[in-house]
Amino acid sequence: MECTLPTEERPLRVAEFDELFAFALYGLERVGPTHLRLMLDGGAQVEETVRDLTARETSCCSFFSFGLTPGVEGLALDIEVPAVHARVLDGLAARAMAAAPQVAS
Repeated sequence: MECTLPTEERPLRVAEFDELFAFALYGLERVGPTHLRLMLDGGAQVEETVRDLTARETSCCSFFSFGLTPGVEGLALDIEVPAVHARVLDGLAARAMAAAPQVAS
């Protein structure tokens, strides 16, 4: 289970995640070594963006498991990976923090 996104498209996908984090991320919780929860502001447009982005990410990196839960304060995006890919999740958490430095963890 590895990423099948063509190398030339990877920077574009990373930029999409960075933009989402910078615009909507307000909280981050490391639930466990293989489980990250991101709290996102936003209504229908952010939810639509997240659903599209995570669907495309799952199609090329099938080891990711995404769950999106709408709530009173926004959206909770749960991201889980198998233990062998915990470092990928570490990298995603670091990118989220770098793109949205105002985030409370």
